[in-house]
Amino acid sequence: MDGTGMVLLGGCAAWALVTAAAHGGRPEGVLLAVLAVAAGYAAGRICGALLPVAAPAAGAAAGVCLALTGPHLAPGPAHAAPLGRTGATAALLALSVGAACCAAWAARPGTTRRVLCLMAAGIAAAAAAVGPVAGCVACLGVLLCSLAAARTRRAPGLAGLAVAAAAVAGTAWAVAGDALPEGLTACLEGQLTRQRVLLWQDAAALARGNPGLGVGPGRFGGLSPTAARSLLSDGKPHSAPLQQAAEQGVVGLVLLAAVFGWVLYALWRSTRPTPVALSAAAALTALAALASAGNALSFTTVTAGAGLLAGFATARPLADGTEGAGDTGTTGDTPPEGTAAARGHAWETAQDR
Repeated sequence: MDGTGMVLLGGCAAWALVTAAAHGGRPEGVLLAVLAVAAGYAAGRICGALLPVAAPAAGAAAGVCLALTGPHLAPGPAHAAPLGRTGATAALLALSVGAACCAAWAARPGTTRRVLCLMAAGIAAAAAAVGPVAGCVACLGVLLCSLAAARTRRAPGLAGLAVAAAAVAGTAWAVAGDALPEGLTACLEGQLTRQRVLLWQDAAALARGNPGLGVGPGRFGGLSPTAARSLLSDGKPHSAPLQQAAEQGVVGLVLLAAVFGWVLYALWRSTRPTPVALSAAAALTALAALASAGNALSFTTVTAGAGLLAGFATARPLADGTEGAGDTGTTGDTPPEGTAAARGHAWETAQDR
């Protein structure tokens, strides 16, 4: 399973080099993002195996500190409400809530779990206090999904999150293609700002004109009329799917979607309790939504944090008895056949009988 993910990440890096060679682009940003995801995932698997409760809790605390104190998270112009240059802050806060929820569900019922639940709620409250609105909404969404995970089967829950991520990305494409009803388009444009909508339209036009190889990584800013007219532009369309399609063509877009699909599949196959897997999936879906309407994936801290959270939720703890007692059983979900969790579930069922 990990091998499939590494192949996909390697494919993203290789395709970025191919498209850069074809058009003289700059693939450094893509390569750095791929490296950050891979390194974060490996670190999360190791730390999650050794410290299944403490590691995600520490990751949540670190994410909050970076989101609230990291000045490097806000480069460039703040022209794109409600995200603007705060997209990375919103993403880090959502990932932090997801990590805290994972730690809470991995702990045994009792004081530790209650403290970690309060930690997750506190992060959401901090998101509401410092803004942006998108970060607050994302954190609340992750919290609600984590609470519902106790009564949700794993496969339907992951499928619903995948549909939600696809819906947000599809809406961005529809706005870029002016395919929505006029009233809805005007409403969304009022929230996104005209500047961002024009950037999306430029990205869609470049994708239609170069569907095979795209225009090359890092070249959107030089080819976008809207970016060229802007006095303060970071050279990005502020939408990961649209940027991927414009700069790396259909293949690049498919690879991006495949990586997200692989993460959800890895969470489905994970031996961790279902609430842990669904909490992580909810946070990563929130990140996908923010990335579809912002530039969150342009920040190394965000991509590394996403890999770290995925690693926490798919790690196999080395010590027995570290996870919440009865979590797998209370979800009403049978773990995937052939996994360690499935064998444990069968053994617990036999003991109950």
